Amino acid sequence: MKKSYFLSLMVSAAMLAMMGCEKEEYTFGAITAPKDLTVTAVVEGANAANPDGNGSGNVSITSTSSNALTYRIEFGDGTTAMVPSGNIVYKYKTPGTQEYTITVSAVGTGGVQTVTSKKARVFVRFELPVDIVTSLTNNSSKKWATANDVDGHFGVSATDVFVPLWYSATPNSREACAYDDVITFSKDANGNIFLEIDSKGQMFSIGAATGVYGFSGPDGCYNINTGGKKSLKFFESTSSSTSAVSRRIDFEVPGNGILNFGTGGKAYEILSITPTLLHVRSIGADGNAWYMKLKSI
Repeated sequence: MKKSYFLSLMVSAAMLAMMGCEKEEYTFGAITAPKDLTVTAVVEGANAANPDGNGSGNVSITSTSSNALTYRIEFGDGTTAMVPSGNIVYKYKTPGTQEYTITVSAVGTGGVQTVTSKKARVFVRFELPVDIVTSLTNNSSKKWATANDVDGHFGVSATDVFVPLWYSATPNSREACAYDDVITFSKDANGNIFLEIDSKGQMFSIGAATGVYGFSGPDGCYNINTGGKKSLKFFESTSSSTSAVSRRIDFEVPGNGILNFGTGGKAYEILSITPTLLHVRSIGADGNAWYMKLKSI
């Protein structure tokens, strides 16, 4: 009897030990893929006049889906984020106008995903150094004119140098129509910079560029239409200049491109700028580098 009782105890203990070694099982429940995934991408400031936005680079992304626990968003510029709500305002930083493919993965139970994409064209305004903005516009509006009393206010050279080796105007040596223009740079609340020129009737043009402005003839004064108020586009300089001779920043004047006197060029490289003197360089219709100096008035 004792031996039989002892054996029963041993069997019971073994069974209990085996039961204690069994793993506890967990379940996720039903694994359900997110459905009806929709994505919208609204570029800040986009309208008929500015279809790619106001230059801030901000895009409001809204993702909605049933059965989604979170959202994985690839912004198309190499950046990815997990966004539980599906809603985010993302700031793109590459200057200029770029098209991005925004890919959204709605993540459901068990990690199952539903994916869709949306394209967005975004304009990002080039961020100018503060000193340039302040010197150019006084953070509001500022008037400039030809620096007629400074050597080199007009000049020309080959494109591979950054000083006017071929010709540099001495003070008050050019036509009167080149000296009476009032050039206004202004800035709005969004940081956009504008140019407006009061030509007082005529502007000077080199002979090689008169055709660009609808005329024909040699160097001289012409009734050039300045085109009203124009929004300027700034970007990193495309020339071979270095920081020793240039600020390495260009701006482009839309329309006929005229700034101070007509060369046929539209893009101007800022060589130097102070609150009282602006020195720029432009490649003219003749393929040469033309120099201009403006003074604040």
